[in-house]
Formats: sequence, structure tokens, C-alpha cells
Amino acid sequence: MDRKIVLTIGRQFGSGGRDIGLKLANALGFGYYDKEVVTMAAQESGLCPEVFENADEKVSDRLAYAFSMGFPYMRMFTPHADILSNEGLFKIQSDTIQNLAEKESCVIVGRCADYIMRDHPDCISFFIHNNTEIRIQRILKMHPEITVEQAKGLMAKMDKFRAAYYNYYTNKTWGNAASYHLSVNASVLGIDGTVAYIQQFVKAKYGL
Repeated sequence: MDRKIVLTIGRQFGSGGRDIGLKLANALGFGYYDKEVVTMAAQESGLCPEVFENADEKVSDRLAYAFSMGFPYMRMFTPHADILSNEGLFKIQSDTIQNLAEKESCVIVGRCADYIMRDHPDCISFFIHNNTEIRIQRILKMHPEITVEQAKGLMAKMDKFRAAYYNYYTNKTWGNAASYHLSVNASVLGIDGTVAYIQQFVKAKYGL
């Protein structure tokens, strides 16, 4: 198939979005990219991977403050070196994502991929959310050393990071159904059921 289909997945922390993305990619025979985007961006730019990892789906305190004050786009603040750095890293990562989409059909998790690929004719964006109890239990499995209260705090912190990053770079609202083609609560069908549902959605769109 010459057509390169790109499926992007935004997700709440602990929602199962990463697992859904990986299983969906395997089911469709697509490439899968999550943290791999960070590694590839570092390799292509020649920069240290830690530079991208430290900025991964997070904005600096100064950027977050500027956004909270109603300034949605970074070029309004070009005198500040940290903003230039964040803009440069986002551009490099965006180029990496666009290059992947040119080479193969793929599933890309997070990193504003839906916005970066907004002009791609065959991109479908999804957002995965889940109920709080399930998310907490999933977080405790990922981090068995923490308490329930700590899991709640981590969940809130990570969602805040992702929302600030997404809202800042896209000028859209993270998690808002209107920002995506399809928003799915994974608690309704479970992880495997949600994968099957999205797979049927994609097949209906492209006749796979």
C-alpha cells in the first residue's frame, strides 16, 4: 500500500494509551513510536538524548507561566534563551515525526503529533482517557514503590505537564474531544476492546 497512514494518540497518564498504541500498531502492521521519537530526534540532530528527555512533553517554568498569562505562542518571547531552546527542540522533534510519516504507516504516541501532522491527508488523531480508579491502579503497577496518595499526585502532575505542553505548542486544548478525531474512554471496553474498536474505525476509514 503506497498510502502512509498516521495514527496519533494523546493520552491521560495511566490511561493505557501507550499499551493501546503498541497493540494497535502490532494489529495493523504499522510502525510504533513513543520514546523512540526522542531517541531518533537526538540521533538526527547530534544532540545529547538527555536534552530531549528533560524537555519531553514538558514546558519550562517560564514558558508555563507565559502561557498561563495568555501568551499562547513562543515567538512572542524570542529574547529569552530558554524559549529559543524549547522552540528548537520542538522543531527538531517535529521534523523527526514528519520524516517517519513519509517512510511508513505508523502509530505515534504523544508529543503533539496530531498537531504536527495536521496537514497530512491520512492522519487520524485519537485521545485515550480512563476512569480515575483504573488509572491509579495502573500507575501503582508501574510504580509499586509509591502509595495511593503519591499515585494520585503523580497522575495530576503528569497530566498538568502534558496539558501545558500540548496547549502551548498547538493553541488547542489537551484532552478536549474537539481537538481530536476520536476520544475514547478505555474503561468502557478495556484495553484490548479499545484496540479492536479503534482498529475497526481505521479499517472503516481506509478499507483495510
